Amino acid sequence: MCSKTGGVPFHGTKEQEEALLQVIAELKDDKGALMPILQKTQEIYGYLPIEVQTMISNETKITLEKIYGVATFYSQFTLNPKGRYRISVCLGTACYVKGSGDIYNYLMEKLGIVGGECTPDGKFSLDACRCVGACGLAPVMMVNDDVYGRLTVDDIDDILAKYD
Repeated sequence: MCSKTGGVPFHGTKEQEEALLQVIAELKDDKGALMPILQKTQEIYGYLPIEVQTMISNETKITLEKIYGVATFYSQFTLNPKGRYRISVCLGTACYVKGSGDIYNYLMEKLGIVGGECTPDGKFSLDACRCVGACGLAPVMMVNDDVYGRLTVDDIDDILAKYD
């Protein structure tokens, strides 16, 4: 379950914590261990909440500031949970000039979240991307692996309804 930034409840399980502690124990003495620890941690939890970053810091003696710095520098990491349905709107040049900004703004209003966030029920998360390689279909949006092209704002409600 996830919600708006600032109010994201963390609900890790005992199994996840045990898996994390095992990963840290296996890797913490290796030179350059932080990246693989963060990658495995994200596989375990799906994202890198502050509670988990704190556990990594406590177990590895790497400062929380350094962990946070690495987690926010690399785009492969996310600090927020993702929804069951991950919506990604292309804001690359071809899509943007054909109206993807309006689609993105409508989705933020409709879902009540901003980019990088997840709806309170954990159903949808919203992100922008720069190009999905479908410029001929601009503007383009993806929901998980489903690609929707030549969109207008009027198409969005019907698309979201498919995921109820």
